Amino acid sequence: MSIPSNFKFNRLIQLPLLVLIFSTNFSFIAGLEGSIGVNYGTVADNLPPPSKVARFLLDSTIINRVRFFDANSTMLSAFAGTGIETTVTLPNEQIPNLTNLSFAQEWVKVNVVPHARLTKIVRILVGNEVLSTGNKLFISNLVPSMQNLHTALVGENLDRQIKISTPHSLGILSTSSPPSTGKFRQGYDTYILKPLLSFLKATNSPFMINPYPFFGCSEETSDYALFRPNLGVFDQNTKLTYANMLDAQLDAVFSAIKRLGFINIDIVIAETGWPSKGDTGQTGVDVKIASEYNMKLMRHVSSGIGTPLMPNRTFETYIFGLFNEDLKPGPICERNFGLFEPDFTPMYNIGILKPMVANDANVANIQHYTRHVQGSNGENLNWCLTKIGAKDEELQRNLDYVCGLGLDCRPIQEGGPCFYPNTVWAHAAYAMNKYYQAMGRNEFDCDFKQTGSITNMDPSMLFI
Repeated sequence: MSIPSNFKFNRLIQLPLLVLIFSTNFSFIAGLEGSIGVNYGTVADNLPPPSKVARFLLDSTIINRVRFFDANSTMLSAFAGTGIETTVTLPNEQIPNLTNLSFAQEWVKVNVVPHARLTKIVRILVGNEVLSTGNKLFISNLVPSMQNLHTALVGENLDRQIKISTPHSLGILSTSSPPSTGKFRQGYDTYILKPLLSFLKATNSPFMINPYPFFGCSEETSDYALFRPNLGVFDQNTKLTYANMLDAQLDAVFSAIKRLGFINIDIVIAETGWPSKGDTGQTGVDVKIASEYNMKLMRHVSSGIGTPLMPNRTFETYIFGLFNEDLKPGPICERNFGLFEPDFTPMYNIGILKPMVANDANVANIQHYTRHVQGSNGENLNWCLTKIGAKDEELQRNLDYVCGLGLDCRPIQEGGPCFYPNTVWAHAAYAMNKYYQAMGRNEFDCDFKQTGSITNMDPSMLFI
């Protein structure tokens, strides 16, 4: 059987079909690259080494911003030369020490200076949700610690490259509904947040907030939390209607900042996300809903629409988190916010992998692909897919071999229902899996000179 000339392609990013499928659905969304980051938590015992994580993010995703929850030297070194913007975090417990300028200067010399030339460190966060801890020692020393760190950066000529901030939970608000009435908690507003905002304005640093519609979601508000069509929430003061909970949360923060006399400070979403798994009986927690929230989140914050009170702008946004973290305490959902498995298999489809094909027909055709190779009775099967690292030339040989045997390759010919994505990776994966299924699903039937890989993950799970 002759193979059409359109099976010959330029070199593509080396990813298995599952990853390719993951990338195509929303690859056409303008503005995602550059605005979306990810929180890289490491409270787990099964994660890949940081060097592999950095290479994966650089080569395979549109993510070019990463937040660490510490200042680990190995992780910072792993991101050297990648150009990925990194944010490091000092734990809350270090805040009292930073009120000593000498300590702050030494911390910068040890943890920042050795990496600053090769690793693109853009931000240092002092603590995490400090005001919500209720710890008076941490809270009273927060702003002085930030000021000392900035002074230390000035001494190293790094203050223009690296900014200082701190992320807050929505618990800093005493009033948030309607958004125009947003107000910081009394006491914290005057003594902590006003000096903090003055510091951020003087150093051109952003105010960072952790909005989680997930934690404010109920059966009654699920459409509002998940960017679905709904009646909206009307703000009587501004005569504005809010179509989603995230906008309302952000505008409540904006109103609180404005109430203290600040209007030109950027707001960055330091954390937001949705778990893919929860406790038994917990509603609104599954793969489908997690995919829906994160996908719509990315589209919204990158759209340039902004919010009712902050129109015509995008928001730098960090999704929580990169991986599931199996050692985190608390309810099951706390361990299941990840976008990827430790082997980089996507948990679900939200379109953060680099685009290979931008075609409006991709989703329908890939779904057809899934149905075509799945068992006729819908039974659970293993799948043979292209392996990470396999070269185009090797996959082309696999494609020629399988189709040359007389197995039905018409679905991946031009005009066929599985022609898109029109890449050697997609077509070879179709053919290799076709062979694997036809030959009885033996392990050796997916070897293809070590270019095939067996998985038990049904690709249909990626199309939600």
